[in-house]
Formats: sequence, structure tokens, C-alpha cells
Amino acid sequence: MQNRRPATGLVAAILAATAGLPGAAAAGGDDAGALSAAVASSQRTPANVKRDAFRHPLETLEFLNIRPGQTVVEVLPGGGWYTEILAPLLAEKGHLIEAAPTSSSANPHLRQMASAFVAKLAKNPETYGKVSIVPFEAPDYVSMGPPSSVDAVVTFRNVHDFVYFNIHGDVSDDVLHRFFRSAYLVLKPGGVLGVSDHRARNGETVNESIKLGRVPEEYIVKEARAAGFEVSGTSEVNANPKDDRTFPEWFLPPLLKVADQDRAKYEAIGEADEMVLRLRKPDR
Repeated sequence: MQNRRPATGLVAAILAATAGLPGAAAAGGDDAGALSAAVASSQRTPANVKRDAFRHPLETLEFLNIRPGQTVVEVLPGGGWYTEILAPLLAEKGHLIEAAPTSSSANPHLRQMASAFVAKLAKNPETYGKVSIVPFEAPDYVSMGPPSSVDAVVTFRNVHDFVYFNIHGDVSDDVLHRFFRSAYLVLKPGGVLGVSDHRARNGETVNESIKLGRVPEEYIVKEARAAGFEVSGTSEVNANPKDDRTFPEWFLPPLLKVADQDRAKYEAIGEADEMVLRLRKPDR
């Protein structure tokens, strides 16, 4: 079977077309309770809740020090897996901003994705009524808002698409670096950029690992530092030792792009091994 990465998600769409302070103490009891309540919210999609066993949203957001009262940008929410948690968490105190494609996009795939996301928000105004959307469509525009205006930026399983596009796309711009610089600019001094993504094997080059939809952790750290970030912490909360990282991540749940006879094998492994990085914009 070929190891070439299929053009899915953001990559497919583009190719088809052409604050928390990480050094602060852990959140207090009220904040921790609010986060637990958001994760346990009854409005979450049952299919999404089933993924908690692999994605550990409570522990992940605690590690990133996401809490009520913050202004948080979520970059490329997709179907809104984390939006279902972040929106109720920030509904009363704080502000959730979704950096996402718009329904006016020239790209039909992105247009469809945006329309579905907007429809999701519109169905539950009590939960999503205060959520804002800013246009984000790499590589054309990646601004997330005014300089020094948000406490945290988070993105989940999207950075590998930026890396893939850098290496295999038809755009000369360094999409990954543009993403890091945009996040750096929008964050307040001391603000956090949280990145969670599929991790490559130790020592594997980015050119090889990206064919499997995975990225070397040291590569992301290097690029983040080049954009001005400090690495204030890494977490193994979403590590999966059953995943030996030798095959494409899309073989695993939830995509399971494998032959029917292989489904049980990859379902038993679970979701892909993931890094979680807490990157900090310096105070100065």
C-alpha cells in the first residue's frame, strides 16, 4: 500500500482551489469546575464524547491553562469538536473566536465546511450565540485579529496540514511560519499558543513523516521558536504507545481509511499518538 498522504481536510480544500499564562499556577477550583462542566455538557455530540478517551479534552485544556474570562482563538475548528467545549466554557465570562473559512469562500470545499459550521452554531444560540468568527483561509489570509488582543490561541490536528502544504503544495509562502507569526501577533504578551498534532517517530525527517500525516515534535518546536515563542511545556496526555507511528495516521480512528479486514486491527490501536505543546509569547 502506498504511503502517499491523501489530500483531505484543509489540504484538499486548498489544493482543489489551485490568556492564560503558561507559567501561572493551575486553575482554581471554580475554573476547574467550569472546565469539567463544559466537558460534561449535555449539548455535546455523543459521537464526539466517545473520542474523549483518546483526546482527553479536560486534561489537555487544563495543561494549556484555558479558563473562563479569557479571549481564546480556535484555529480551524473543523466540525466543532473542541468548539462544543470551549463555547460553553467561555459563554458567560470570556470570548471564543473561531478562525475559520467563510461561507463566501471561493473554494467550494471550504464554503461547504463553513456553511456546516455556521449551521451548527445557529442551531444552539444559547451555547454558541456569543461565538465570533474571523476569516482564516491559508495561505491567502491567516490574520486572527488585532495585535495583542487575545489570551490564548489553540489548534488541534491542523499544523500537519500547514507542514504538508509547505512541502507538497503549489504555494511558495511558508504557511507554517505565517501561522506562527499570526498567532504571535494576536496574542497578548505572556499569552499561550496550544498545539496538538500527530507525532512522528524520533529521528524521522519531516519530509518522510508528513507522508504519514505526522510531524516531528522537534520540528514544530524549532519553527515556533523561530517565530519568537518560548516552549513553556509539553504534555504526554494524548500519547498512545500502541501507535508505533510507522503508518499513515488516517488508518486510525476516527477516519479508518483502511480495508474492511484491517478495521479491527486499527480500531484496537485507537487514535494517533499526539504531542501537546504549550508555547508562550514572551512578556517583553
